[in-house]
Amino acid sequence: MATLTLEVQRKLGTAVERMPAFPQSVQRILELTRDINCLPKDLVMVIEKDPVMTMKILRVINSAYYGLPSKITSVSQSVVYLGLNTIKNLALSIAAVGMLPRFNTSGFDIQRYLLHSLTTATVARLLGSKFAKGPVDPGDAYIAGLLHDFGKAVYAQFMAAEFAKALAISQDNGIALHQAELEVIGADHALVGSMLATKWQFPEHLVACIRDHHNADAEPTPLMDCVRAADQICRKLAFGDSGNAWREDEEIVAPARFGSYDAAIAALGDLEKIVSDAQMFAQV
Repeated sequence: MATLTLEVQRKLGTAVERMPAFPQSVQRILELTRDINCLPKDLVMVIEKDPVMTMKILRVINSAYYGLPSKITSVSQSVVYLGLNTIKNLALSIAAVGMLPRFNTSGFDIQRYLLHSLTTATVARLLGSKFAKGPVDPGDAYIAGLLHDFGKAVYAQFMAAEFAKALAISQDNGIALHQAELEVIGADHALVGSMLATKWQFPEHLVACIRDHHNADAEPTPLMDCVRAADQICRKLAFGDSGNAWREDEEIVAPARFGSYDAAIAALGDLEKIVSDAQMFAQV
């Protein structure tokens, strides 16, 4: 933030402070699941102490989204059926969705943004599993993919006029949205998203990935490669809309670890299922 004017720093700081705190239960879930020796009972105890999170998890699990053969009536049952990582990602997704504004005056489509975020998270996780084994935790790839554009939600809610202008400039002039944000606001959504992730006490490698995913000068990491590639794939295939539609003159850049864009696409399997699952989750 050293290059920001004091006025921009003040505006961003105020907007971030107005965002709700990340639920303590989800923060604790993330801490627990980073330990390879985490026991299912420890995760269950944390979730069950948060009745709202418990209710929401059970509602999603018992919806058509999962299509389980019988009704799940407890968190411990859900862990048995779906596993620790799935429950962790579900809790995180529920918390993130709950913080999105229902309405905004910037013209930013929150539902299409949510679809883009959910599909990017899933694609990043799959890329992390298939191409970046070892250095990348697929769970971290999911989190970073889900939240990489969350700064846009901050702008839409608390800096709506400036964000609306940036959206219009991006669309009218055919330039990337983060460049238009720099022009209008003085900082892009990646920076304000990283400030929010810091407020939520996320680990530094996730904060850095969110902050630098548009920074061509940032040192690439396996996690960053997964998120950038996932974002590019979902934008090019129009999986939702994050206010930054794919431009015809935009270059496809596939990190070397993926071989090529086509190889990455081929490894993802059923792309329609990724989208339909995300649509169903957003509806639930």
